[in-house]
Order: sequence, then C-alpha cells, then structure tokens
Amino acid sequence: MVTRAVASEPPATTVPRTYAQEAGQTGADLVSELGSSRTAGTWIGADGKPVVAVTDERTAAEVRRGGAKAKLVEHSMDDLKSAAKTLRSAPRVAGTAWSMDYRTNQVVVQGDSTVSASDWSRMTRVADGIGGFVKTERTEGTFTPRLNGAQPILSTGGRCSAGFNVTNGQSDFILTAGHCGPTGSIWFADTGGTNQLGKTVTQSFPGNDFSLVQYASGKAGDGAGVVFIGNGKGVQITGAGDPSIGQRVFRSGSTSGLRDGQVTSVNATVNYPEGTVTGLIETNVCAEPGDSGGPMFSEGIALGITSGGSGDCTQGGTTFFEPVTKAMKELNVQLIVSNPAGAAGSPSSAPSASGNQGSIAPGSASPGSSAAVDGAQGTPLLSRLTDTRNIGPGLLVVGGSLIALVATRYIRSEQDRRAYQRYYSATWG
Repeated sequence: MVTRAVASEPPATTVPRTYAQEAGQTGADLVSELGSSRTAGTWIGADGKPVVAVTDERTAAEVRRGGAKAKLVEHSMDDLKSAAKTLRSAPRVAGTAWSMDYRTNQVVVQGDSTVSASDWSRMTRVADGIGGFVKTERTEGTFTPRLNGAQPILSTGGRCSAGFNVTNGQSDFILTAGHCGPTGSIWFADTGGTNQLGKTVTQSFPGNDFSLVQYASGKAGDGAGVVFIGNGKGVQITGAGDPSIGQRVFRSGSTSGLRDGQVTSVNATVNYPEGTVTGLIETNVCAEPGDSGGPMFSEGIALGITSGGSGDCTQGGTTFFEPVTKAMKELNVQLIVSNPAGAAGSPSSAPSASGNQGSIAPGSASPGSSAAVDGAQGTPLLSRLTDTRNIGPGLLVVGGSLIALVATRYIRSEQDRRAYQRYYSATWG
C-alpha cells in the first residue's frame, strides 16, 4: 500500500550488508587490470568469494594473488563480445534474447514461444556459424514488458509499478520503466483519475527501458527512500550499485509481491515485440504483468527496475532489469536514499555510493534494513491516497510500493486505453 514511513521511528538496529559489492568490485578490478583478451567475466561463487574466468595459467596465478578464485576457460571476453556483435548484426527476430553466461563460458541465445520454426532455424544457423560456445535454447512463455494489471501508478495507457525516487537537485521524480508510456503521459494515484501524481518528462524505450515521472508537487515527500514490501514493513534504500552474477537479489511489484532469486547474466539483449533493449540484467526472479518498473535491490542497495521477461511466479521464469546506475547516469539524477544512522524514514539526496561490505554467501543476503510504514493497515487505500495530509502530495508512491489491488482497472474507457496503446506502440517503431 502507498504510505509514508514513520519519521519518528527508532534508528535501524541492523546496518545493511551489501555483501556482493566488495566481491564484485574485486572481480571487476581484476578483469579490468588483466584485459578482455585474457579474462572472460567475473561472478560471485557459492561461498561469496569472487571468481574470474581466465584463459591461461599465468593469468590464473595473477587472479589468485589478487584475492579471487580463477577458472580456466577456452574463450575470452573478446570472443564472447564478438559473438554478441554477430547476433546483433543478424536480422532482428522478436521473441529472442541473448546474454553472456560467464560461468559456463557461453553466449546463450533464447527463443520464446512466439518465434516461428523458420525464424528459429535462421537464428540457430547464425549461432552455429559463430562457434560451439554459442548455445541455443527454446523457452516457454513470451518475452514481454511487464505492463498492465493492478498498479500503484495509473494512466490512460495502463498501470506500472514505481521504481525508485530520484532527484536532480531541484525536482523529484519516480524512476520507472520506459515502456510504461511516452513523454507526456499523465499519472494518477487513484482510479478516478482525479488525484494527479505527475507526468512523464523523459522516456527511453526501446534501446533502453527507463523513464522519469516528475511529481506534480515537485517533491517526493517523507519516506522517499523506503521501499514498501508488505505487512506494514519497508526496506531502507541506502545507495545504488551494479549487481554481480550469482548475487542474490529481491524484486517488489504490486502484482506478485516480494520475490527473490539470483543474477544470472549482465549486458543482456532482449528483442521485445516493441523493440530491442540492450544492457539489461538477467535474473531468475519471477515477475508477472503489472510488475513493470518495480525495483530490484539487495542489502538496501538499488540495482535495477523491472523491464520484462517470460514465465510467471507459479512456474518460474526469467526477468530482465534496466540497471539503475546506467539510467541515473543518462538522466543526470541521483537516488533519494534513507539514512540508516538516523530516523529510518528520513530521506536524503546523497550520492548513490555504497559503503564497505563483507563477503558472505549469496543465500545469506537480505533485502536490507527494515523500516516501519505508517498507515499500512486499517485505512482504505483510496482514502489514504487522496488525503493530502498523508501524501503531501508528493509521496503518493514510495519506490516499488506493493499497493493493494484496486477495484476499478481502468481510469478511462477501454476504447481510450486501446487508443493510447496504439499511439505509443507506433512511437516505438
């Protein structure tokens, strides 16, 4: 539900542990130092230690001296990137995706259920022509942006989840998915379309998948650095970072709630029906329609915003995320964060750098430090949303709030909604 955090709550008792940041940075530094011709990526092992793929024993020894484990592989990062470049230059096939699997030293090409036999045969021929380290596999479901369903922010084009609150120092914004709607989209916090939340002022989709919704009031309000995860509880967001392969991560969304899984790949490419998006984070966290734009995080560190994927939270599936750091850099904004040393609901616009962290096994990771959320129970949702004493009116949406299902699914008529979708589908090309 959409609420604001309790400003008077006592300080958090547990400082968030961003276990993956230190291990990931160690591996990344070694890869950068040793070069792409001798290495082939890095990931976090089951014990929480960094692992670096290397092409020779000499490089393996250097990796071990640098504090990481080494795994000998046949193909370098240069080989993997060359394969991905060849796949990008081939005729585009909607419903396909590919990513670099550092742990198996392969480029994995996936085709969903919408890809015809002839198109898949063509993709397979391209992959086979590159070499045996390019693996092809069919996947169930459909690679689609996770739009529509019961959402915390609503427009004539449908509903999306808020991601994280960000600022440019003058105005505050919601960072969410770009496919949620084009620039100029008006977002509301109530199903009647009377309580305007804000307007999309920047959109990037396809290519990227992020957008900024500027608050109508200009400010996000109290609790802007807290992600609500249900049952009157929230997670303090204390910074932003880049995830590592093997890292345990958490995703919240209004359709399927709080879910967790692991990062399986980075720099993934997905050919949605609406267009191609590159540079995505691939995970085995499930998601469903309606979770678009919601936040991915771990140990209180913002990592990504939900883009799309296949499958569901009954059978499982694959979900892709737009990296938060990339989106913020291109949009020239900073994350609004909580200060765990002070009042748990107190936001600040400090730079999104994370602190020191320990190395622990991925399975031991938690979402982050908890924060109580005021008014999460006992008050009808619509009443709280439309009460300016509660929302300010800036913080109608705390990043990734798990809003209760609302009774009315459309602000306008279905005809208006379809007209809107035809409009922004045309703008995608």
